[in-house]
Amino acid sequence: MTATFRCLVVRKSADGAISRRVEELPIADLPAGEVLIRVEWSSLNYKDALAATGHPGVSKSFPHVPGIDAAGTVIESTAERFRPGDKVLVTGFDFGVGRWGGYAEFARVPADWVVRHPMGLAPRESMIFGTAGFTAGMSLEALEAHEIRPTAGPILVTGASGGVGTMAVALLAKAGYEVEAATGKESALELLTRLGAKRILSRADVLDTSPRPLLRSRWSGAIDTVGGQILATVLRSTQPGGCVTACGLTAGADLPMTVHPFILRGVQLIGIESGFYPLTKRIALWSKLAGPWKPDDLEQFVNQTVGLDELDSPIQAILKGQITGRALVQVAAIDHRS
Repeated sequence: MTATFRCLVVRKSADGAISRRVEELPIADLPAGEVLIRVEWSSLNYKDALAATGHPGVSKSFPHVPGIDAAGTVIESTAERFRPGDKVLVTGFDFGVGRWGGYAEFARVPADWVVRHPMGLAPRESMIFGTAGFTAGMSLEALEAHEIRPTAGPILVTGASGGVGTMAVALLAKAGYEVEAATGKESALELLTRLGAKRILSRADVLDTSPRPLLRSRWSGAIDTVGGQILATVLRSTQPGGCVTACGLTAGADLPMTVHPFILRGVQLIGIESGFYPLTKRIALWSKLAGPWKPDDLEQFVNQTVGLDELDSPIQAILKGQITGRALVQVAAIDHRS
């Protein structure tokens, strides 16, 4: 095994300036952990872009290696659960946030963070899902757990052109729900229709800034990826007994509304946080994503595939909301079909 590895390193100078570049570092520099993984694939999430720009709410220390997702092969393991040669993936926990992540040819992590690749899912495919797809899967699980069935009425997905949004549309459609997708990107209309959206809405269709505590009931549930006034509108427009999941805040962190939807309609708001989802539940959800919930054509989600040296452009694009679907990161020089 090589004594060094290539990785994207974010550094902070003494005067506070943030820089990033691909560097070659010693394997010995990796943090402690029971499992050493040769990383083949990663993906680009909004949180990765924040980490790559040194955002203080994400990058907790420097130097830092971003990448909250990784898929690859076990090289060494002191944990009995894994052996060299095992295909594995890592998403969530503190990976790529508090400790070095997947934008590196090698990653060393605690064994409790590692999931063995489920049957039916290749490493590249698992990173097409990545944290975005896993979050969408958690949202669908929450709707099902709160007994929101396909017969109850349409489900809204906000921010539908993003990573979580596109995955949510496809997962819901495959599960038999009538999906309404809200997006501000006309370029995403064809993709969202192909993924199974029955109706495409504009942002204006799901944004009501009036002070009215309740609006006309429109949806039996929703997967909201943007927050802010749009989430407040969705909650005020959800049917009695409905359920809304929330996993993002690109439209704002405030929730300008009253409690009326909760106490007069019994609407439920469920927060989705994928980072520290328990390992047993994590393994079970990945099995669903690899099996009955797996979209027929995962490749249609891929917007672009880049190497470590090509990340600057998509990082800027995702920060500006200019990426539809998923951006993959090919860490190792491998066959795209693996």
